[in-house]
Amino acid sequence: MKLAMVMLLVMLSIVASSSDEKHMDRSDNIEGFVYNGFKDASSNLSFGNSVADITSTGLLRLTNNFDGTYQMGYAFYSYPLRFKNIKQNSSSTISSEGNNTSTSVSVFSLSTSFIFSIVPESPGLRGLGIGFVIARKLPGARASDLPGLFNSTNNEEPTDHVLAIELDTLYNKDFDDIEGDHVGIDFTNLTSVTSKPSGYYTDNNGGYRNLSLISGDRIHVWIEYDGVSKNLSVTLAPVTVPKPDTPLLSYNHDLSDILVDSMYVGFSASAQTVQTSHYILGWSFMINNGTALPINLSQLPELPTKEQKSKRAKFLGVELPIIIPVLALTFTIGMLFVPRIIRNRKLADVVEDWELKYGRLRFSYKDLYIATNGFKEKELLGIGGFGKVYKGVLPASKTKVAVKRISHNSKQGVREFVSEIISIGHLRHRNLAHLLGYCRRNRELLLVYDYMPNGSLDKLIFGNCNSASATPILDWNQRFQIIKGVACGLIYLHEDWEQVVIHRDIKASNVLLDGEMNARLGDFGLARLYDRGTNPQTTNVVGTLGYMAPELMRTGKSTASSDVFAFGVFTLEVACGRRPVELHVPEGEEDEILVDWVLNCWRRGAILQTSDPNVGKEYIKEEMELVLKLGLLCSHNDAKARPSMRQVMQYLEGDLPLPQTEFWVSDYINPTMAGDRRSCTESMSPSTSNVSSVADSVLSGPR
Repeated sequence: MKLAMVMLLVMLSIVASSSDEKHMDRSDNIEGFVYNGFKDASSNLSFGNSVADITSTGLLRLTNNFDGTYQMGYAFYSYPLRFKNIKQNSSSTISSEGNNTSTSVSVFSLSTSFIFSIVPESPGLRGLGIGFVIARKLPGARASDLPGLFNSTNNEEPTDHVLAIELDTLYNKDFDDIEGDHVGIDFTNLTSVTSKPSGYYTDNNGGYRNLSLISGDRIHVWIEYDGVSKNLSVTLAPVTVPKPDTPLLSYNHDLSDILVDSMYVGFSASAQTVQTSHYILGWSFMINNGTALPINLSQLPELPTKEQKSKRAKFLGVELPIIIPVLALTFTIGMLFVPRIIRNRKLADVVEDWELKYGRLRFSYKDLYIATNGFKEKELLGIGGFGKVYKGVLPASKTKVAVKRISHNSKQGVREFVSEIISIGHLRHRNLAHLLGYCRRNRELLLVYDYMPNGSLDKLIFGNCNSASATPILDWNQRFQIIKGVACGLIYLHEDWEQVVIHRDIKASNVLLDGEMNARLGDFGLARLYDRGTNPQTTNVVGTLGYMAPELMRTGKSTASSDVFAFGVFTLEVACGRRPVELHVPEGEEDEILVDWVLNCWRRGAILQTSDPNVGKEYIKEEMELVLKLGLLCSHNDAKARPSMRQVMQYLEGDLPLPQTEFWVSDYINPTMAGDRRSCTESMSPSTSNVSSVADSVLSGPR
């Protein structure tokens, strides 16, 4: 392994700087990745002139030494990743240019795990090991043409920045190695700063167990660096054992002197005279965004085994009179049916070159077909304006999902459509329904979402009008938490994500509930994205009657404030158990518009009488009154009078008092507004209007 590291570091030290420039444009956009096997990963890995390759089964093979000659193999993720956070801070020291600032540089936290196997041709043979490497440059030159990188004069002053975790199998006295299988942490030079014999600590005081790196078994490795505590840890275990709580190696060191702003990650391995093969079965990596995603063990490719070779020899030893008819029959069947099968598969699930960058987000049609039992009616969750939604269970991971089938509108190109889907699919928040991915088949698109077992909020508030047995089950505390959850999700869309996202269709039917009754805002079919600091462009008036802010009719511009208006109506909808536009009002009431009714009751001093009868008196008076008044404030006719969603959250948490009533209630409704609203009721159905939207209005979440 040390020899492999020497040769790799030699290559890394002399690669031209153009290699960095070639890929720098990708470094800001990548936080992490996960490969459960490497069948579709060739476009994202660089092998240079090494012997490494990807097998037909999806194994990343670093060496394949069957002839006993020296081999050195490596595979790196093709694009540089950003490892440092650079901030400008105030400082008491004045720079030479007169600026009273200083630069603070820190290394991001990182987390990676991978599963490897070193397979000797014969038991007991000891080949060389594997190294996980973080380097400033990609290797790309021939090792045989280069002088040694380290010698007695420069081993302590390396010429490049490299961090390596070595999984070594041989003793090397030149570098103070440990005898036998061992794990070490190397900072640029080849002398480990810390190392231990390979093994792992079992939980529940089970003690320490040795672990052979050359056994041919699958071994799971976790490498983690905490950017706050500056601790680097390495943990090993057999693939059948969960991650131990205690790491094998733990070393405190600020990596800011080792890692530069942009670096590459990958693996190195070598095999010398012993016939040995080195494999990586799966790999997950994450920077500055929590723990690396788990590797799905059920999707990992199988290692080649002795048993497979034995079966092949047995097959080849069958007598010729039996082999020939079998081969002839197989050939005939292949000639008749294989072309048809290939043709059908191409029609069913085509992946074009431009879709390769969305590899992790693309599902196969076959998997979705199996997941939904062939899109059977018994799996149907609901029918929306843009397609049917089915419940499914993914065959590999057994994850429950909701699958929406829609027909693509030819007005927008497929590439732009998918790109926009993926952009919104990157939204990640506990109060948003997550888009997991998509599938494209002919002119049909299938969108895959998290499955929400408790369905949409409107069904639990209003029940099933056609079923006398369907009654609302939400108490006041659940409703109050749902309102706060939706508000939290909108803060993320308006202020916390990299772009401003205007939802444009906030209502109870678009709020989904997970297994713990947490709110997830979904149905982004009408959403618009724009960069911060820019103004949204005028577009068609879209939305649902009763939730649309009055200024939309005049300007056609959807803004964060128009989302706040819809949130206000939604808040009243949840608290009152009444739809925004009631065509059949209770006897004795004149107001068809929910906002007007609540406002008039407030003016009469009876605002609490608007609370949902199904809640009864089982609510906190101050919370109910706050929600009702806040709903009116958010749905104010004047957009400037509405609060931001962050202020809304402060009101709900009790951190800010509501504004004084006289400043905004007296001019709440202009004289013609009620009439205008009723005329809208007469001319439009109280459902989503027929309008255009992002991605042809089809990025709707599961109902």
